[in-house]
Amino acid sequence: MLTPHLTWPGILRLGLVQIALAAIVSLTTSTMNRVMTVELALPAILPGLLVSLYYGTQFLRPHFGHSADQGGRRTPWIIGGVVTLAVGAICAALSVGLMGQSPAWGIAAAVPSFVLIGLGIGAGGTNLLALLAARVNPAHEGAAGSAIWIMMIFGLVVTAITAGALLDPYTPTRLVMVTAGVSAVAILLALIGVAGQERGGKVTSQRAAQPFRAALREIWSDPRARVFTLFVLASMTAYNLQDLILEPFAGHVFGMTVGESTALSGQHHAGALIGMLLVLASGTVLARYLHVPLRVWIVGGCLLSGASLAALSFGAQHAPDWPLGLNIFALGLANGAFAVAAIGAMMGLSREGSSAREGARMGVFGAAQAFGFGIGSFGGTVLADLARHLMQSDAAGYAAVFALESALFLIAAALALRVTAATPQPILMPGE
Repeated sequence: MLTPHLTWPGILRLGLVQIALAAIVSLTTSTMNRVMTVELALPAILPGLLVSLYYGTQFLRPHFGHSADQGGRRTPWIIGGVVTLAVGAICAALSVGLMGQSPAWGIAAAVPSFVLIGLGIGAGGTNLLALLAARVNPAHEGAAGSAIWIMMIFGLVVTAITAGALLDPYTPTRLVMVTAGVSAVAILLALIGVAGQERGGKVTSQRAAQPFRAALREIWSDPRARVFTLFVLASMTAYNLQDLILEPFAGHVFGMTVGESTALSGQHHAGALIGMLLVLASGTVLARYLHVPLRVWIVGGCLLSGASLAALSFGAQHAPDWPLGLNIFALGLANGAFAVAAIGAMMGLSREGSSAREGARMGVFGAAQAFGFGIGSFGGTVLADLARHLMQSDAAGYAAVFALESALFLIAAALALRVTAATPQPILMPGE
């Protein structure tokens, strides 16, 4: 059997894998995106379509989790996922360089590269969370989810700063070398993160050996798992609807400069970080004095997110006098709190039902999360353009999208109320 519960050093060590995944992905979704659209002057839809390939592979997450359930070990899937992601990223960097010589051949080479990126993040990310779910103390689920997510953000920030410095002045060779270097460091971090975390050998059960389709039917027949999957899809779609339109909104409606709108995004990220830290603190250092169940963080975070977006919709009609910065900070605070609490609940629900079924369940939840991210990011831009065109007003168009996003969060809160446990979990301090 596996060691009963991870200590906090073990949880943070698994967080190194999340840093590794985030570091590589940030190069492909941000840096290479910019190079294709700016340095190579290619249509912006190209990186959008390539990233959609990454999202398109996420329907395989349940299969990756189920396969690990059958084998009884997740470490090979995690390491294999990180290596596959690294190979895909390096191939993507090479293909971007090839685009400068021959766009057609470069794009042809980029397609399988981004498929590999999607397969790697799906296999590694799904089984990372499944391993964490199987090993973490139930009383620390919210805090563990918060810690892992914060480490992911840390990986994004460090990679952006480091890669940005190493890529100037840009050349295709520099991009490949930086991507290879980041990938090598990521693989090392992943190896350190999973080393010894599955002591005790395989964990299998007769039900874990079921065929994939039978396992999937069993999961979907569970009302709590089914409703939670719908909650994840609704909440993550709402979470990402404003992702690509927030800064354009600030420019179009409030007349902000590029620097001012970038600072506004910083306020949203700062609020999200504080929200995550609040969830982390409530499950660790403050647990004996102010324990807040995950149910409260999830439902409350969704409701506050919905209220903040309703306020933003109202404020769009009262620019430039509306306190936009405070509004965005409140939205970030609510987003951060509900998101990491949802990850904690996801870990708890993945342990329900059949034994040794964490991977398949986490795969279903992870697929819903990825689809929500993809639908939200793409849908927000389409809806904003369509609404602004139909209403002949930037303010009214953006307000309509924010109102829709607010309604989605209210739906997510209702779904969360149906699925989250009504009784709080026992309060334990770190290491207990």
